[in-house]
Amino acid sequence: MHARVLRYLDEVVSRGSIRQAALHLHVAPSAINRQILDLEAELGAPLFERINKRLRLTPLGEMVLAHVRQTLREHELLRSRIEAVKGVRQGEVTVATTAGLAGSLMPSLVHAFRQQYPGILVRLLDLPVADIVSAVGRGDVDLGLAYDLPDIAAFRILASNDWHIGAVVAPGHVLAAQPSTLLSECLACPLILPAPSMSIRAILDEAFARAAVVVSPVTETTSTALMRRLVMLGTGIAFLNPLDVLEERERGALAWVPLRDGQLPCQTLRLVARARNPLSAAAELMAERIGESLVALFAGVR
Repeated sequence: MHARVLRYLDEVVSRGSIRQAALHLHVAPSAINRQILDLEAELGAPLFERINKRLRLTPLGEMVLAHVRQTLREHELLRSRIEAVKGVRQGEVTVATTAGLAGSLMPSLVHAFRQQYPGILVRLLDLPVADIVSAVGRGDVDLGLAYDLPDIAAFRILASNDWHIGAVVAPGHVLAAQPSTLLSECLACPLILPAPSMSIRAILDEAFARAAVVVSPVTETTSTALMRRLVMLGTGIAFLNPLDVLEERERGALAWVPLRDGQLPCQTLRLVARARNPLSAAAELMAERIGESLVALFAGVR
């Protein structure tokens, strides 16, 4: 029942900081910090001494850590026995997702999954949204992960959350220091916009139309990787959601500033499976990992 906080505590001690633990576990640093603070509140004493932004275990922390690591060893043994029964040490899972998510969210997520389940083959397909819908509907893939996937009877929605759009700017940009911004405040800058074929572009175009402004982008592209790179090179600013710039924000290469314009819709990210097909044990594990990661990342952004 406490597996998450125990794992977080163990990783923080092993990695030397909350930030490094968060990178390894692919969760938001704030989620780890919150779990540790809650555990300290429950125990009624601190587990760490916080000195010059460094964490050092207190005597109580040393006692708790010994218990945590023994518990985790026993938990891992139990999981290995359960997985042996279920046969999930072997198997495969195929996930269809978009190019943007394949390049931002999925690399560290797949890496962490493979670390835990080395016998499971992970296939990751980079497809347009329409092709993801078709692949899931035909049963060619186990899972589909994309923005604005349709809520239809053929799909079983396994996870869903809404992501706000924001301005992506270089760290030294004047907007980078602001807690939020308006589209109107961005118009003086060169704009790097998603191509008209992308769903996020429709959201932006509707917002521009409501504001009665005409925009002339310096670049249009279907590649979020290219958008990020152009912003880093100083070409202009882009509009994406925080999942699109996970790694760049973590290392300080880009800043994401949420847009506070009224009536600006979010991007709905859905993880879906074919309704009539039960998932394999491997696919269930991958769906669980994706769902947990999205919940943790969403909590961190909020």
